[in-house]
Amino acid sequence: MKPFTLQEIAAACGGTYVGDEALRSQCITSVERDSRQIQDGSLFLAIKGGRVDGHDFIEKCFDAGACCAICEKAPENPSKPYILVDSTLEAVKKIAKAYREKFDIPVVGVSGSVGKTSTKEMLYAVLSQKFKTHKTQGNLNNELGVPLTLLAMPEDTEAAVIEMGISGFGEMTRLSAMAQPTICVLTVIGSCHLENLGDLDGVLKAKTEMFQNARPGASFVLNGDDEKLATLQTVNGTEPVFFGISDKNRYHAENIQNNGEGGVSCTLCYDDTRLDVVIPAIGNYMVANALAAVAVGRLLGMSEDELKAGVQAYKTVGSRANVINTGGIRIIDDCYNANPNSVRASVDTLVNFGGRTVAILGDMKELGTNELPLHFETGRYARDKGVALVLAVGPLAKELAKGADGRWFESIEALEKELPGLLLPGDTVLVKASHSMQFEKITAFLREHFR
Repeated sequence: MKPFTLQEIAAACGGTYVGDEALRSQCITSVERDSRQIQDGSLFLAIKGGRVDGHDFIEKCFDAGACCAICEKAPENPSKPYILVDSTLEAVKKIAKAYREKFDIPVVGVSGSVGKTSTKEMLYAVLSQKFKTHKTQGNLNNELGVPLTLLAMPEDTEAAVIEMGISGFGEMTRLSAMAQPTICVLTVIGSCHLENLGDLDGVLKAKTEMFQNARPGASFVLNGDDEKLATLQTVNGTEPVFFGISDKNRYHAENIQNNGEGGVSCTLCYDDTRLDVVIPAIGNYMVANALAAVAVGRLLGMSEDELKAGVQAYKTVGSRANVINTGGIRIIDDCYNANPNSVRASVDTLVNFGGRTVAILGDMKELGTNELPLHFETGRYARDKGVALVLAVGPLAKELAKGADGRWFESIEALEKELPGLLLPGDTVLVKASHSMQFEKITAFLREHFR
């Protein structure tokens, strides 16, 4: 970390420093919320959760090397300093904002209803060709994850890619206040979190809260193929940079060829430049993600060779369009999350594969009052695209099955009893649902039973 003293931390969060006055000038080495991750010089965040109260582990963390704790109640007989605050969660946001302000580097804020994580990974792959780049790890994109991501930036960081996920109004304002992006990237405004945001105009309003906290002189990189984002002709007095498949965008693509597991080949076009690339991913939607990253790279002065190398260095993460060959069937493990837009994109990817295609789809959560029609329409989309068999799981997905003329199952266990008789050797099987549906269990079942 950059030098960050206990005195600075206490001042940043408005907390009360309690302990040896001589240690106020001590610098921390990391910020940890998990007592098992403590190292010498760590700052421990004592957070009270649903099952575990971090305050119970303060002394254990001191024994493990932590130099200080942020806490809401004073520990008994503490052996090291602590900073007393009203809310540890609110304090860490303020601390993260203060730490981010120590860096004068490009900070790319990424959000959207679909493709946040894959775009973040593509941005990281591209920017890493020129800069020592820091990125959001895993799904640390919320009001605890973003500050932890910022506080994990090494001292020598030259660029950062910060993913920001929201489900309601005001969240993006709080996240971007910490990140203070110098470049804002928005992917898609889609049917996501409608339970809180109402409609697509609400989603647009919530996502574009990011712009309020962009640094002066910031750039805005937007998907011009998205009907809502395309309406933003100026942002903070600046003309956005538009990307998208269509040639109406400054950054667009030609000659797109999906080669299944061989990746997606295409020509990325901007100004008078043409970059022939092969994206090591299975979905055509990755072309738009690559265009976003190229646009950002160009804003940061990267060369054509660096841009091309970066796009071709992309790697998928977790259960996001990850292809698994069991020897008997091919699985597209995309069960990290789902909404109507992302399911349609995954269906488009599925039907690019040869042979029989099967989609195992589940409930899509937080869609509000139109959740049943949205499930039905998603099923109908899969049917019309030519998916041979749609298997749906969950109460909401019953409508999806109706739309697809597919089969519905009440539970994962009910599905698994029949799966061996429903799948054929050589099938390509998409597995996708909202994260809470725990469809990773289905992926594990398929790997085990269809070797």
